[in-house]
Amino acid sequence: SACFSSMLDVGKWPVFALLPPEELRLIRQACVFGSAANEALYVTVNDEVFALGTNCSGCLGLGDLQSTIEPRRIDVLCGKKIVSLSYGTGPHVVIATADGEVFAWGHNGYSQLGNGTTNHGLTPAQVSTNLLNKRVTEVACGSHHTIALTTDGEVFAWGYNNSGQVGSGSTANQPTPRRVSSCLQNKVVVNIACGQLCSMAVLDNGETYGWGYNCNGQLGLGNNGNQQTPCRIAALQGVNIIQVACGYAHTLALTDEGFIYAWGANSYGQLGTGNKSNQAVPTLINTDKERMVEVAACHTSHTSAAKTQSGQVLMWGQCRGQAVACPHLTHFASTDDVFACFATPAVTWHLLTVDGDDYLTVAQSLKREFDSPDISDLKFLVDGKCIHVHKALLKIRCEHFRVLLNETDEESIEIHQFSYLVYRAFLEYLYTDTINLPPEDAIGLLDLATFYRETRLKRLCQETIKRGISEENAITLLSAAVKYEARDLEEFCFKFCVNHLTAVTQTQAFADMDHELLKAFISKASRYGAFKN
Repeated sequence: SACFSSMLDVGKWPVFALLPPEELRLIRQACVFGSAANEALYVTVNDEVFALGTNCSGCLGLGDLQSTIEPRRIDVLCGKKIVSLSYGTGPHVVIATADGEVFAWGHNGYSQLGNGTTNHGLTPAQVSTNLLNKRVTEVACGSHHTIALTTDGEVFAWGYNNSGQVGSGSTANQPTPRRVSSCLQNKVVVNIACGQLCSMAVLDNGETYGWGYNCNGQLGLGNNGNQQTPCRIAALQGVNIIQVACGYAHTLALTDEGFIYAWGANSYGQLGTGNKSNQAVPTLINTDKERMVEVAACHTSHTSAAKTQSGQVLMWGQCRGQAVACPHLTHFASTDDVFACFATPAVTWHLLTVDGDDYLTVAQSLKREFDSPDISDLKFLVDGKCIHVHKALLKIRCEHFRVLLNETDEESIEIHQFSYLVYRAFLEYLYTDTINLPPEDAIGLLDLATFYRETRLKRLCQETIKRGISEENAITLLSAAVKYEARDLEEFCFKFCVNHLTAVTQTQAFADMDHELLKAFISKASRYGAFKN
């Protein structure tokens, strides 16, 4: 039935079990939290925000301490467009809106609401001190502290600070937002996360910093001493981290090549190392060569999860009380389901975004018709294979075809200068706005995009290549970027090669590199100081 696809998503969380199907159908975003996973907030298709559950410390933001089994609307948040949401164990809740404003409510015994007091906040209030001319894009909460990331890459922190988790250089609680500086002073942060009593930040250059509680080695510094200001994880030198996730007392990090490192507490096997010994330094996890695209953990549990490029979901750590010490393949479609079914408490690890019903948009309907012979009125023959399309759509979508198809009434056109794979991907892009190719094939598509002057397609190819770059293929991708004059991509591939220089220079592609390109590469790399040591 129509409602089933969207109900299924939140239906895994018992707190939603009493909502009628017509209500569930309208949910677009949701978050389940609280010590018994018995509190929930959700946003509907009309941007209305509702809350239900036990309402400890006023964490539902409804203006009172009444628990409610029926959803009640949080008026002040309606129409606000929530882009990031996090919660502490008090519980307190913090959100960032599309306008970059921060609102907080709930438990405030340690000033984790950032309003300078320790009175619980029964309704969402804007957190403004030091943030008024800043735009916040991401928020993260530890048990009783909060950190926020701005568009400028600055981190602000407030709340409980017994272990230095606010990063201020002391252990005094921080009543209002304070910029975390010291060695982050002129650096740009792109991703943040919190464990119970610690904080982590990833920089735009792939370096990772941690501060706060460290008795389980969760900061990855090789020791167990708490840190009152951010410390760089030296053991990850030369490794480019793009996302970090924190459990109760362990940390997971994803690299630009799709590897996972883990460190910290491990008594439930949550590091995925195969044993239960804590690790004070980042340890590479064996995930059977599959490239990873997401790591997931949540500061209320000892559970870990990850998603592979092909969409498979792995889990390990504490799963319904059992210790699973190696990544275990699940049948789930998203990391969210791991937490719904196996974490204790069964909360959401981040803001859940739900897909709608089975109504097809224009875009979805077109996607469905691509390369389907049913009502197609034109076919392309490439490498002896056939691709079915619709003349009208090609004319609407592409200047080249508008001209070409007005001059011909052929039923089939042969293509010689591009491969089947590349040409099919191009036509599919005209139907879907997206491309789905391995990085090496995206190079051929980049060539086509340049030839047909398709600027947006060119940009998508570059993004695909950036996401898929590895030590093995970096030189091939760099050469292609030079050949197709994709400046930004060339710069990206070049930096990657310099960051992974030793491994890259040992590849076959480097040995076979064109002489002129090699000369240019070496002289530019030495200007970057690549050969100093």
